[in-house]
Formats: sequence, structure tokens, C-alpha cells
Amino acid sequence: MNENFQDITRRTVGTEIFKIEDIQTLWSGYGKIMRYGLKGGNKNTVVIKHVKLPDQSLHPRGWNTDLSHQRKIRSYQVETAWYRDWAELCDDSCTIPHSFVLESSKDEFLMVFEDLDASGFPVRKQSASMKEMQACLKWLANLHAIFMGKKPAGLWPVGTYWHLDTRPNELEVLEDVELKQAAHQIDQKLRASPYQTFVHGDAKLANFCFSSDGQQVAAVDFQYVGGGCGIKDVAYFIGSCLYEEDCERYEEGLLDWYFVQLKEALTKRKLPIDLTDIEQDWRALFPVAWTDFHRFMKGWSPGHWKIHGYSERIARDVVAQLNSENL
Repeated sequence: MNENFQDITRRTVGTEIFKIEDIQTLWSGYGKIMRYGLKGGNKNTVVIKHVKLPDQSLHPRGWNTDLSHQRKIRSYQVETAWYRDWAELCDDSCTIPHSFVLESSKDEFLMVFEDLDASGFPVRKQSASMKEMQACLKWLANLHAIFMGKKPAGLWPVGTYWHLDTRPNELEVLEDVELKQAAHQIDQKLRASPYQTFVHGDAKLANFCFSSDGQQVAAVDFQYVGGGCGIKDVAYFIGSCLYEEDCERYEEGLLDWYFVQLKEALTKRKLPIDLTDIEQDWRALFPVAWTDFHRFMKGWSPGHWKIHGYSERIARDVVAQLNSENL
């Protein structure tokens, strides 16, 4: 970190700080997430996300013309806005880390967070049991209920990192002609849902932190939070957990669980929403949301393990349905 950011961190947490470890490198070498220790403060540790934009001279196409680079810059601006303007609305039903510092300069972003490991969420999962998947889906249901109907000011107008408007290059190289032709109609169908909320936008298993017993979760990484129907998070999350042979086997049960949690969360918050209607609407959009992500994956990484027979069948059915609606 530059000296100014270090000074900001020290002043904010009111103590001496020292680095303990690197947790991970950010995508494409844009910085690091690190754990720092505190001396003399009321907390022992914090987690620092430090974004340092790559040297412009080293970038093959230049900052101003590279869509991927601009998307990443915007994602860190969105994450800062999320923690500054919206995060305080989250409660214990959808735990997120508290932010202590949110600073940026021309080519750097600094975010200092509560250490979730120290707050009772020390476990990360590479695979999840049914109970652990249910805990994550309950978290998502509560997020979707809290932000139901709100306008995503400062966030992505349409959340998720694979959203069509931000991924024209992946669409251009997509070789599946029918899916390519249906891409905009798929996007419009998801936008047309009357039940719009905020989506996490990257709700994969790796972005959930578990309690030791696996019954409670907190979530991190809000670079792609924005507007949308919540079923997009649900489809993406299930796809991040299950291999092909398990998708069809567990899909209905996981959706049943999610909608029970969503209805409870909406009822608790006394929102004037027809609970039967939102379930019917979002259930019908589940295969559409699955196909939307499948469209991105086939353009971005055609050999990826998530591109399998189950996803292909879902996509074919969705495309066929859309084509029949156009007759």
C-alpha cells in the first residue's frame, strides 16, 4: 500500500498495523486481499482489499479501449458504493463484513473490513453438503427480500458479472448460433420480471464464509452487485456447487428450500408482495437464468466443466420455448 493509505488505515483503526498474510491475489493481478494484525486496538485483525491498477504502459490495448479493464474499474467503484451506501441495510440474516475504510485514488482502491474468520466464519468450502447449500440459499433469500423493489443507485443497473451488456466480446465469439440469436431475448425476459431486487452478482460457493458447524454463512465480494431478479443468483449458486449428475437430482429440492426462505423473509419484512406469484414468476425464470450464464460460459471458456449435458438440455429447451413464442 502507498504511505497515504497506510496512514488512513492506522488513523481509522486507531492502532499500529502489521501484515500477517496474503489471503489471495485479485483477478488479473489487480491487487491483493491481505490479513493485517492490530496492536493496541479493540480488534486483533482486519482484512484489507487493496486494488492497484496495472501500469497503463504494460497493457497491450490501453486502458481507454479495453472493455475488460474498464469493467474491472467499475466493479471496484460499485463495491465501494455498496459498502458505503447499502451494506448497513443487511442484518444478521444475510451477514456481510463491516467496512472500516473505503478510500480510492486515481489508480488505487483501499477497503478495510472486519475479519470474518475472527467473527465466527472461519471455514471456506470447495464442496458443500445439502445443509451448507441450504444455508447459502437462505442468505440469498434474505438479501433478495431486503432489497426487493429498491433502485440500485451507484451499483450496476443490472447485476452479475456475466450480464450481456458488459460481455459483448464473449457473445461475438459464441459459436452456438441459436443461443447467440436468443441472447438478447433471454436478457429481456429476465429484465421483464415484475419482481426486481438486488443480486449479489457472483454468488458462488467460494464467496461464502461458513461458521464452524456449517449452519451460518456470511458473504463477500460485492463487485457485481446490482439490480435483477434474484433467481439469477440462485441458478448461478447451484451451478457452482453441483456437477452434471447432481444438477437435475437436487434442483427441485433446492428451489423448494429457497422459496420457503424467500417467503419467510418477505413476510417478516411485511412487504406487500403476492408470495405465490413471485414464486411462479421466478421458478419459471430459473432455466432462463441458467441459460443466460451458460451463454456467457460458452463464449468465455468453451471447455469449462460447467458446460455439460444438463446445461445444454436446459439451454435448448429455453431457446425452443422462446422461438415458439416468436411464431
